[in-house]
Amino acid sequence: MKLSSRLQAIADFVPMNTIVADIGTDHGYVPVYLIEKAIAKKIIATDISCNSLEKISQYVKDKRFENHIDIRLGDGLEVLKPFEIDTVVIAGMGGLLIRDILDKNKKIRDSITNFILQPNIATGELRKYLYDNNFEIMDEKLVKEDNKFYEIIFAKKGKSYVEDPIYYEIGEKLILNKDPILKEFLEEKIKIIEKILQELEDKNTEKSQERRKELIEKSRDLKVVFEKIESNRNN
Repeated sequence: MKLSSRLQAIADFVPMNTIVADIGTDHGYVPVYLIEKAIAKKIIATDISCNSLEKISQYVKDKRFENHIDIRLGDGLEVLKPFEIDTVVIAGMGGLLIRDILDKNKKIRDSITNFILQPNIATGELRKYLYDNNFEIMDEKLVKEDNKFYEIIFAKKGKSYVEDPIYYEIGEKLILNKDPILKEFLEEKIKIIEKILQELEDKNTEKSQERRKELIEKSRDLKVVFEKIESNRNN
């Protein structure tokens, strides 16, 4: 089967011969792909929606993968046992929700080796949580699909030091890897911030002024990263 660009990038981070849990599996495309390509030995596909799981169950039966894909109804990591899996995929939801899923079940979380996370929003908050809770971000990738950017994080348990707070907002690995669409991604983020700043120009409340100051600083920091990338490309 052929995956979308986003799902393919997620699947590409899954190490060979692993036992994987796909939390919030939705259509079940990633689990089926991982079995078809002999990347994973076994998959636990979970979702909080009964309707979604019924569709996935039928899909798995049609593929005759019942012995390889275990489908479970439940919220977050609660359907797993400690050391039952070595790799977890949590994709297609907000960064704060992913953070809460990881934080709610620390015993299960700490028994997992590989974390493949794809937040739709609040990626900076998720990165900060990872750094603050003894995770090491091993790699990252940007994907653009249907005019939307997606950030995919591959992390393991470990300790790493953040030299600059801007790396919460823009993953350091994206910069080190010279991700091919990083420049375009930065341009988009700066454009969004500048649009919000224009909307805040005529607002004089204390809260709006604080927000404006915060966004000006963020825009400045992003432009510094942008200039560094441009400088490195020209050298």
